[in-house]
Amino acid sequence: MSEEAVFVVKVGGKEVEVNEKTLSVLREYLKAPMGLDELARKLGLESWEEAYEFIKAIPAWILWTPPSLWKSRVKWYLEKQGGSSEHRG
Repeated sequence: MSEEAVFVVKVGGKEVEVNEKTLSVLREYLKAPMGLDELARKLGLESWEEAYEFIKAIPAWILWTPPSLWKSRVKWYLEKQGGSSEHRG
């Protein structure tokens, strides 16, 4: 059985796993009025500064990936990057 692909974005001393739930919050942030304070709360970050750093660190292709396609897209990306089942960006 193969491992599930994991994509992690480092924010300060934290690592935020990108998954379907994270993508849903990000897409809501992109499409509706939402401040960085609210984004931080929904992602479990401590402050708007961490939310800002997260948005700066996350690759653009992730922001536009629909949550329903996340697993196949991240698996494809990680295979292109060298076959690892985990990426820490």
